[in-house]
Amino acid sequence: MEKTAPTTIKPLVTIRPSTGWAALNLREIWQFKDLLLTLAGRDVKLRYRQTAIGVVWVVLQPLISAIIITFVFSKIANIPSPGTFPYFVFAYAGLLGWQAFSSTLSKASTCLVGNSQLVSKVFFPRLVLPISTVFSTLIDFGVALVVMFALMVWNHVVPTLAILTLPIWLLLILMVAMGVGMLAAAMMVSYRDVQYILPVVISFLQWGSPVGYSVSYVVAKLAPQYHPLYMLNPLSSLFEGLRWSLLGSTAPVPAWGWVGYAVLCAVGVFVWGAFGFKKMERKFADVI
Repeated sequence: MEKTAPTTIKPLVTIRPSTGWAALNLREIWQFKDLLLTLAGRDVKLRYRQTAIGVVWVVLQPLISAIIITFVFSKIANIPSPGTFPYFVFAYAGLLGWQAFSSTLSKASTCLVGNSQLVSKVFFPRLVLPISTVFSTLIDFGVALVVMFALMVWNHVVPTLAILTLPIWLLLILMVAMGVGMLAAAMMVSYRDVQYILPVVISFLQWGSPVGYSVSYVVAKLAPQYHPLYMLNPLSSLFEGLRWSLLGSTAPVPAWGWVGYAVLCAVGVFVWGAFGFKKMERKFADVI
């Protein structure tokens, strides 16, 4: 009688949604690092494909925006430069922070809807998608920063030791953008209205944050009782701090008490956004 080979029993693997702090499984994201790098490289390659001047837009966009802001605030509104440097340099420094924030927020908020085929058919930690959008922002920031250094040399602006804090300010700005972006991305899966509301909110934030003007100018113009209301926006302190780190002692110094508040807000918004994203993650594939 012929003997049959013993049957190998395979273990049963059950996939359940994680809860609590385990929801932010950084080890799982690291296991998909190849996918993360592939998505990041794809965003960089596709961004300026089929454009006449290609990556030159990375330089032109902040330069054109700085020219417009300088014309509006310096020439029309007659706001003086808060330092010994031209207003254009001041505006360009503020735009570095704003471009990093708005670009990250816009790309992170649409990462799920823009990759709907991938989300509905392939298993991977969905947090990989918003995280992958940061790489192209960092590349754009690096290119624009080189132009910023050229402007500083041309206008004899000497950096101080404050420039060592530049990565910290950038990190905090990106944390705010990522936190809001992850929440917006998760909500956009079920409510496509978010993609129409978000550009309006971003435009409001640009003019409501000290991008083309300083916080000191707002403090001088607003009544004292409205100062805390304006500073509730954490971007006010973060943009002011990033500009101070670049322009040194000639730029307005941020209010350190409000900087502490902005740091807490940045960390809180990022954690809140990550947990909100993970909580809604289980229905992405069904709804998208």
